Amino acid sequence: MTPDTETLLARFRALADLTRLRLLALCRQGECSVSELTGVLGQSQPRISQHLKQLVEAGLLERFRDGKRVYYRVPAVPRGTLHDLLALVPDTEPLIAADVAALRRRRGEAAPPEAGAEAAGPERSLHRALLELTITAPLGDLLDVGCGSGRLLKLLASRAGRAVGVDIDPGARQLARAEVLLAGLPNVTLRAGDMYRLPFADGEFDTVLLDGVLASAARPVEALEEARRLLAAGGRLVIVEELPGGADPALERSLARWSAGAGLRLGRSRLLPEREPRWSLAVALPASPQSAAA
Repeated sequence: MTPDTETLLARFRALADLTRLRLLALCRQGECSVSELTGVLGQSQPRISQHLKQLVEAGLLERFRDGKRVYYRVPAVPRGTLHDLLALVPDTEPLIAADVAALRRRRGEAAPPEAGAEAAGPERSLHRALLELTITAPLGDLLDVGCGSGRLLKLLASRAGRAVGVDIDPGARQLARAEVLLAGLPNVTLRAGDMYRLPFADGEFDTVLLDGVLASAARPVEALEEARRLLAAGGRLVIVEELPGGADPALERSLARWSAGAGLRLGRSRLLPEREPRWSLAVALPASPQSAAA
């Protein structure tokens, strides 16, 4: 048999078990920890871990550690045989539907009280402006650096092919996982990361969002250089900064200077809302086509 045929048979064998099918259906909803999966299925951790190991060996799930927790997720791979197999998992099966509902309840209990709340007041203007950017050009694969609890990541993920949120705070990443699962966004993954040295390949993302991280950065030019490294050809960098004291001309000048130092051409910032602004939103592009591929 060819390696592809052997892989296919291994995946069929892995799926030919109700517990493993239930686990795969849950991980299709988003990244799940072992304790969550154990709690939802009501089985012992060793038993669940053994089933998860088989799913990982068959290439149906990926295992990764985030802080003290181990998570499982469906691999982010191009569409093909794996996606065709995953499409066969019956989400409408009553037992699987009940599992998903139980997982959502667990995440809802773990999420902050405002989880799932719609943007209100001044924040609505920022959300509207970000969504307008998705109309002028597709997001493609999105990276949100400094995603926090995932408010902007959740807003944009449904318009992205793949969405990755990065934050140094494990508590924030845990809350973000709750937010995106409750919002029904299985294309989102959360990662630990240092904005000066991010664990991604050159040119991996079409849109990189720097989410309120530059103003307080010790080395803002280096952070921008790292973000530029990750941009695919034709990609763009979106910079959002909070303005606690209102419009800040000094910050705008700094953003322009930092961007130039990183080989980026910064567009004019939008202050949002226009009256009593609380955010600055700007788009930066590589200064030359060659920069995007560098």
